[in-house]
Amino acid sequence: MDSQKDALQRIITTLANKNEELNHFIEALNHTLGRVQVNSTQVVSDLEEEFDTLYSMLEEMKQSMTGTIKQETVRKSHELQNQLTQSTSALESAEELLEFANNALHITDEAEFTKAAKQIKDRVTMAPAFRLTMKPKATDNMTHLMVDFSHERQILQGLNFLPVPRAPEIVLGDCLVMDNEVTVTWRMPMEDSKIDHYILEYRKTNHEGLPRVKDEQCWELLDDIKTTEHTLQAFNFSFDSASSHLNLKVEDRGVEWDPQGGKGLDSKVKGKENKGSSAHFTNLKNMSRSGTPSPKRTSVSRSPATRGARDRFTGESYTVLGDTSIESGQHYWEVKPQKDCKSYSVGLAYRNLGKFDQLGKTNNTWCIHVNNWLQNSFAAKHNNKAKNLDVPVPDSIGVYCDFDRGQLAFYNAENKQLLHTFKMKFTQPVVPAFMMNKGLMGVEQHEGVVWRSDSHYRPAGSQRSKKLPENREWAGRVEQQYIPAGSLSGLRHLLLR
Repeated sequence: MDSQKDALQRIITTLANKNEELNHFIEALNHTLGRVQVNSTQVVSDLEEEFDTLYSMLEEMKQSMTGTIKQETVRKSHELQNQLTQSTSALESAEELLEFANNALHITDEAEFTKAAKQIKDRVTMAPAFRLTMKPKATDNMTHLMVDFSHERQILQGLNFLPVPRAPEIVLGDCLVMDNEVTVTWRMPMEDSKIDHYILEYRKTNHEGLPRVKDEQCWELLDDIKTTEHTLQAFNFSFDSASSHLNLKVEDRGVEWDPQGGKGLDSKVKGKENKGSSAHFTNLKNMSRSGTPSPKRTSVSRSPATRGARDRFTGESYTVLGDTSIESGQHYWEVKPQKDCKSYSVGLAYRNLGKFDQLGKTNNTWCIHVNNWLQNSFAAKHNNKAKNLDVPVPDSIGVYCDFDRGQLAFYNAENKQLLHTFKMKFTQPVVPAFMMNKGLMGVEQHEGVVWRSDSHYRPAGSQRSKKLPENREWAGRVEQQYIPAGSLSGLRHLLLR
């Protein structure tokens, strides 16, 4: 009976999951159907705009060429009209002279005849009829203004939609997820010399499987990628050495406990050193889910490079802060203490944390504290209140901060067990905060990535590539653009959806 109930429960779970998947799929279909109508209207509008542009250009060219013909007509008409007027005047003068010459033939007086003949001779020499050019200054030929648009008609008849290149194929074996970098590599199924650049789009998602319509993050776009490989990098934070405790020696790649630090400079520290102890932070490698290249989505900012000495942590506040503040978005990093790490705290703090303040003992710090000295303890601390955590201390602790939702969660980084969650409303930027004593502790980044293509893909990446808590992943797609972008600028094919 019990085994049958267990089997039935598994069937119910499977059916419930399938129903949820179908519901999301139906939502996606309805969303896609609606987008088909929207995009169809858009491309029709783009098409009409292109043809209107062509009509306008043709009309302008027609008016320009018609004006050229009219100007040529006016020029020729003017020249021919002038010639006609001059010729008519010359003809009248010649007819008058001819009549005068015919009358002179009938003169009988020799003296008068001689005088008339001389006048006729002089007038003939100066007659306009003999000074005019008898060739028209313009012809009636207008063939130099004829047109033949047969070639252009062939071009117009060849008008068609922009050629869409085939979707790039992501080369899974060459993709890499390591630390806080995601490198995606793609190739074209066929060589295409017309491709000028690629467009990489990616978005954050909190689920596996098919894309969901509700609660989707917006696609973020990277344009003008000239190569077939691109690396997305989240923001890095380093240690703020200017404000760290004098007993914490901050170097380029880590922080080391220094029992001699600050001797002669701080009497309070001098009397409280743990002689013979050593501890070391490896380089902080933080993973930010919101550290994108888009300047409109900036969610982190660097602290000033130099802080005053009064801000340095002192006394029993063996604290070091991250130098980059979190102002929005989702961020995650993991802490791995070594076995000799006797006491440490991991969490968040406001920048205005006092130099004597300890993590978890003020209202502007939140942390998990581990104490492996004489009396073991594992607790979540805030505002000087502690909540004991009745779970084994994990080998690695994951820290997840959702700034916008006011959530700070700690996980067992190995099995993703939730250890504790703080819920609050951040009133100012926060920074990663650490307190440590004897031992060795490392802070590393782990990032899970999903590039959504025709098939589901989670690259293995390096040995340190992992999936985020709460199944927080990435999604991405790649498209390409031809050199002749044309006017269909709205063509943004979801090639890898």
